Amino acid sequence: MNKNLSLLRQLANEIRKTSSEKNIGNNVMMRYIVEQSSAHKETSETLCKAREELYNLAHNYLCYLQSIRKYQEIHKFYSGKGERSTKETAKLVGFKLPHDPR
Repeated sequence: MNKNLSLLRQLANEIRKTSSEKNIGNNVMMRYIVEQSSAHKETSETLCKAREELYNLAHNYLCYLQSIRKYQEIHKFYSGKGERSTKETAKLVGFKLPHDPR
C-alpha cells in the first residue's frame, strides 16, 4: 500500500474518533486534507518537494491527534474524583493490600 494513502487512512480514522459528525465526508478538516493531498500529487516527470513536505506535515498532525486522544484517555482514567480509599489507590497503581485475617 502506498505510504501516502496509508497516512490518509490513519488521519481519517483519528478524525472520525474525535468528530461528532457521522459522515467523515462532511467533515471540513477531512475535505481540506483530501483537497491538499490531491493538489500536491507527484507526477512521473518531476519530483515534487512539496509532496514530501505535505507528507511530513500530515505525519506530524497524525501524531498530534493520536497524542491528544491518548492524553485524554489517560487523564480521564487517572483524574481525581475526590478522596479515594487506600484500597482503591493501591488497585489503581497495580498493588494489592495485605489481607488481615481477624
